[in-house]
Amino acid sequence: MMKVIIEDTNDKKIHLNRMIEWLVGMVGYAIILIAVSLLFPKTLQIDSNLFGMWALVAAIIIFILNKTIKPILFWLTLPITGLTLGLFYPFINVFILYMVSFLLQDHFQIHGIWMAFFIAIIISILNMLMDSIVLTPLFRRKKV
Repeated sequence: MMKVIIEDTNDKKIHLNRMIEWLVGMVGYAIILIAVSLLFPKTLQIDSNLFGMWALVAAIIIFILNKTIKPILFWLTLPITGLTLGLFYPFINVFILYMVSFLLQDHFQIHGIWMAFFIAIIISILNMLMDSIVLTPLFRRKKV
């Protein structure tokens, strides 16, 4: 009796696409953090040792916190976010940035709540631009 094994290559492509998206996202997010720290050196300070390694570590921690803590914070602050018509939502990003600042201590520091709010908005905008300019065309080209 002969068995036929069908290998699903589409599943491997999905995993590879997610891995590429994650890697490009992390490097891009680290570049965004470095750019914002250069624009606002008194507010966001990232240790520049080891060629931006601390920005990459901060990007990975932000990614992990966005996937784990942010949904919980979103649901807990949903009434406040609803009452303010969504204006409170960036404060969740500010809280996550302060958590990263607490975790990395001297390597990633944020000073000032309003500038941190502004930085969170800039990071969100630059992250959306990176997604639309870099990631979407990259995966669209691979599918063709």
